[in-house]
Amino acid sequence: MSQLFSPYNIGQLTIPNRIIIAPMCQYSARNGEATDWHLLHLGNLALSGAGLLIIEATAVEPEGRISPADLGLWSDETEAALAKVLKTVRQYSTMPIAIQLGHAGRKASTAAPWDGGQLVMPEHGGWPTIAPSAIPFTPDDPAPIALDQADLQRILQAFVTAAERVHRLGLDAIEIHAAHGYLLHQFLSPLSNFRTDEYGGSLENRMRFPLAVFDAMKAAVPDSLSIGVRISATDWVDGGWDLAQSVVFAQALRDRGCAYIHVSSGGLAAAQQIQPRPNYQVPFAQTIRTETGLPTIAVGLITEPEDAEAIIAEGKADMVGIARGILYDPRWPWHAAAKLHAQVAAPPQYWRCQPHGLKSLFGEVHFRQR
Repeated sequence: MSQLFSPYNIGQLTIPNRIIIAPMCQYSARNGEATDWHLLHLGNLALSGAGLLIIEATAVEPEGRISPADLGLWSDETEAALAKVLKTVRQYSTMPIAIQLGHAGRKASTAAPWDGGQLVMPEHGGWPTIAPSAIPFTPDDPAPIALDQADLQRILQAFVTAAERVHRLGLDAIEIHAAHGYLLHQFLSPLSNFRTDEYGGSLENRMRFPLAVFDAMKAAVPDSLSIGVRISATDWVDGGWDLAQSVVFAQALRDRGCAYIHVSSGGLAAAQQIQPRPNYQVPFAQTIRTETGLPTIAVGLITEPEDAEAIIAEGKADMVGIARGILYDPRWPWHAAAKLHAQVAAPPQYWRCQPHGLKSLFGEVHFRQR
């Protein structure tokens, strides 16, 4: 029996297999509101047979968007727009759906990647950025505004309010974005956090605000709504955030009732030295899983079904995240199930496409036409 296609529990949520569609920014919202692109995009992926679909990084306040075209969940209007998309998707798919909530901090106010990805200045529709300390992402960027106590309270409450909106939307889980150099990661890393108050300096202090955000969100929603966290296990820079600190952070999250850890890396420093290769981040996930016992998602150039199966079967992670690979091949789970002699869910409208010789790929289906 394929381990990749076995069910798994994330908190009180049961997913049908271990394939996670990782969150991927679409840069296609209007004023934070989901559009018809999100209906097409999420609808397509919701028919893929994966175990869980995580909606892209969604800003908890307008200034927290990576780009002016980012998805948001900070108002009744943004909530209603996403509700409209989800209502249609759910008519045709029972796939569990989560959402990633985050704040870009000093990496906010940028153009979409296909428009160059450069910083967008306020006179061109951007906004001043904020961060734990007034240290820019690159030396050429304007320095962000260092957050004061009032700012911290505002942002914490924005995460809480967004979590409450997620609960109203009936989504199955929340992923807090503390990776890729965005605001919560900026607090964690000594490369971006030079504060001298209780939120800077020691590892305990640098973890304080991200943990406070987690605690507040956890308290604001029922236990039935699982909350996980995505982290960058390392900055890939000497003297930066690293795997040993990630283990300590993950242990603190575990003790607070975190449902899972989604293990990525990098994104905080322009000086990072990464040499991507297939499965290159899996050892990070394996170490965190071993040291904490937390359910763990491994991600990063996991492209082959046999590799994904081995990651689960060998106990290196509990789930695997597929991102660019499933944009390229939206039926990746079908093809993986075929290779691994497993079964996968498919909508009845597509049952007739089951390949000859794989008559149980979609389970016990009955299809007859005249």
